[in-house]
Amino acid sequence: MALLVQKFGGTSVGSFERIEVVADKLARAYRAGEQLVVVLSAMAGETNRLLGLAKSVAADPDPRELDLLVSTGEQVAISLMAMALQKRGIPARALLGDQAGVLTDSRHGRARITSVEPEPLRTLLAQGVVPVVAGFQGRCPANGVTTLGRGGSDTTAVAIAAALKADECQIFTDVDGVYTTDPRIEPRARKMDTISFEEMLELSSLGAKVLQIRSVEYAGRYNVPLRVLSSFQEGSGTLITYEDSLMDAPQVSGIAFTRDEASLTLVGVPDEANVAAQILTPIEEGGIDVDMIVHTNTGDGKADFTFTVSRTDCNQACRLLQPVLAQFGIDNLKINQDLCKVSVVGVGMKNHTGVASRMFQTLGREGISVQLIATSEIKISVAMEQKYLELAVRSLHKTFDLAADE
Repeated sequence: MALLVQKFGGTSVGSFERIEVVADKLARAYRAGEQLVVVLSAMAGETNRLLGLAKSVAADPDPRELDLLVSTGEQVAISLMAMALQKRGIPARALLGDQAGVLTDSRHGRARITSVEPEPLRTLLAQGVVPVVAGFQGRCPANGVTTLGRGGSDTTAVAIAAALKADECQIFTDVDGVYTTDPRIEPRARKMDTISFEEMLELSSLGAKVLQIRSVEYAGRYNVPLRVLSSFQEGSGTLITYEDSLMDAPQVSGIAFTRDEASLTLVGVPDEANVAAQILTPIEEGGIDVDMIVHTNTGDGKADFTFTVSRTDCNQACRLLQPVLAQFGIDNLKINQDLCKVSVVGVGMKNHTGVASRMFQTLGREGISVQLIATSEIKISVAMEQKYLELAVRSLHKTFDLAADE
């Protein structure tokens, strides 16, 4: 008898008909002898509806009250699912995040799970009851309801699986696994049977939307086997686990991309050791994530300093840079909001050479100019004009032989 934590996203429970389908799936697993803990997101569109209600009342809602409001979306979903299971003769109990022992810090709207007290869930499992838990939420030290941010239900499921030492955490969604790239860009993308935590973490951080990045971090930290499956069709999905042998791993496992990159270049800053800190400290204190960084010496003790941020953060980054520009006495800030980022990822890059040369040969052959580069042990990312994104993804997918068999 396996202990499984199964999480179903908003599209999986987006209508009464889909709730019934998921309930049938859960009932079959229960009757086959599996121990189940179910984690649910709110029904598709519900969180946005609740956020809209808040904005109609207050332009800048109090974070505590907002968390209390948006957490009700999951409450509806778990209650309906528990009823659907009970109708099928399956003992089930709906639990809010705090009732399931999910404890967080106090950052409303973007809380992090600090621990999970597993006893409430263990008690129900010992009684043969299926706990149906509200994802995305928990309780902070002040006894207030907190939410974990977009995709937080994935993290809830992984944290519960770690606390219970579950055999597997299964994330059911509207795709049937993790693909070598987005099939909407490259129709010949191949579903991977397995992928390492390291690779999945890079793919998630670089734009792959299958899993929320914090859930992958949590699963890797606590060695929770994580599987991505489809809510709508049968199959084994993709297992995310530790790679036993990197020697046999492919050089490149997948290609990720983001469309919304922007670069900012400070022209003629002093070419000094601490200039990067002076530029980036106010940006990072403003809560903006910096990605690629290039420092180019231009002579005469001057340099150009370029970094990239999400396009949605570009205007705020420009505002935060104004004191820095005044400090350096420069008035030339170049902004490019027409960039995308394409990344190749693979643990096999640790033990094989030549990935970079093949990548740049491919892009050069297609006439694609690379503007910025960032690397790690298992990834190479390049920034380019957004119009080249799809061409770059398809070309690199072919170069590294990632297509599904005909």
